[in-house]
Amino acid sequence: MLKASSKVLSIFLFITPYEFFLKTLINLILLLPLGNYFYFKSMDSIKNYIEENKERFISELIELLKIPSISADSAYSQDVINTAETVKKALKEAGCDSVEICETPGYPIVYGEKIIDPKLPTVLVYGHYDVQPADPLDLWHSDPFEPVIKTTEKHPQGAIFARGACDDKGQMYMHVKALEYMVKTNNLPCNVKFMIEGEEEVGSESLGWFVERNHEKLKNDIILISDTGMIANDTPSITTGLRGLSYVEVEVTGPNRDLHSGLYGGAVANPINVLTKMIASLHDENKRITIPGFYDKVEELSQEERNEMAKAPFSLENYKKALDINDVYGEAGYSTNERNSIRPTLDVNGIWGGYIGEGAKTVIPSKAFAKISMRLVPNQDWKEITELFQKHFESIAPAGVTVKVKPHHGGQGYVTPIDTAGYKAAAKAYAKTFGKEPIPVRSGGSIPIVALFEKELGSKSILMGFGLDSDAIHSPNEHFGIFNFLKGIETIPWFFHYFANK
Repeated sequence: MLKASSKVLSIFLFITPYEFFLKTLINLILLLPLGNYFYFKSMDSIKNYIEENKERFISELIELLKIPSISADSAYSQDVINTAETVKKALKEAGCDSVEICETPGYPIVYGEKIIDPKLPTVLVYGHYDVQPADPLDLWHSDPFEPVIKTTEKHPQGAIFARGACDDKGQMYMHVKALEYMVKTNNLPCNVKFMIEGEEEVGSESLGWFVERNHEKLKNDIILISDTGMIANDTPSITTGLRGLSYVEVEVTGPNRDLHSGLYGGAVANPINVLTKMIASLHDENKRITIPGFYDKVEELSQEERNEMAKAPFSLENYKKALDINDVYGEAGYSTNERNSIRPTLDVNGIWGGYIGEGAKTVIPSKAFAKISMRLVPNQDWKEITELFQKHFESIAPAGVTVKVKPHHGGQGYVTPIDTAGYKAAAKAYAKTFGKEPIPVRSGGSIPIVALFEKELGSKSILMGFGLDSDAIHSPNEHFGIFNFLKGIETIPWFFHYFANK
């Protein structure tokens, strides 16, 4: 009471009655529900801001998409670095007080921040500026790095077609423009940090190195990520689970050189024949993976949880039509949505060997290769699964060939609870801008660094994705809807508002 009385006395001693009246009125506005009213009215200006600036937003994104920041191919290393510089410039112009290019053993990380009050909550925004290779180029309808806008059935307002449009440049850039709005209209309610990396598409190895060494710099209350999708433009959803990943390359070697298939065929093991038979044996007749110990730690969801998941809108016929297939395929006893989200998988991502040029060349190849990925569910450790795969694959090799297994990269699965302040803030934000509550869903994809964040920084991650399954990420003709891009810019500031006022 003494401190409070002294404070009041000092006010009367050093300000005029008029100034005192104004300060008192301002404090009342901030403390009473009326203050929230004024704040909400101010926040509603975001629609006008987007409408006035949408052409510029789209133009800026298109320029970013023109840079071929392919992290998997060293031929594009300068383009990756140039993209980091472009992101740095964009963050500075959007309102970050400090932005820096942080060197790592690999590609740099762009770090930016705007700290308005250390006592307020801090949101750490994560994204990536690298993209997948564009191959196969002949299946693109336009140049993957010369963005074009076209309408589609799912995107009647138009979509930007380019590599990285949805994964993740378009979704990452939503956050940059959301920051711009909040700063320029004085609507930023808490602190914000950005960590945008350049190696997500090749395993985020340098990100792990960076996070481990920068705990204080990256200190936050919640991590916000837009590198996932939602069910539909009229059905928002929040990703609550991600699968882990183990990625390997295998090599099968037979004779010491390519052989004439007439002179040696039938007498010498053909590495391609052997490799395909070995791969085929990795699944049984029920499409379950045959690696011993593979399912030992798989999380089995209750029927109640599976019933809740089944409430998400899904048309099997539309799913098949969109992919131009006559039937679905997968583990017996599970639905399509369960197979690609809560169940582990093993898939061949590429296979090659021998002669693949034009015309005929009758050879038994010396070597055959394949790249194989395994999507993992929570509790499956990717390093343990990689070891199980290696041991099993080497054990099933027949006499006459030798086998090598080369691990590439991997990451843990992740599940976030739906009762946290972060999830509730995201749900309110979607409800505000879409007019309906979002549905919690588990994704089949992997973002290995999400589990790393929780381990190293002790922070939960919220996955606010705005892409659609039909956006062809990692495929030819990748695209991102104009509606989705602008809706993301509109929704993100509401997340900041609800999280800061939790």
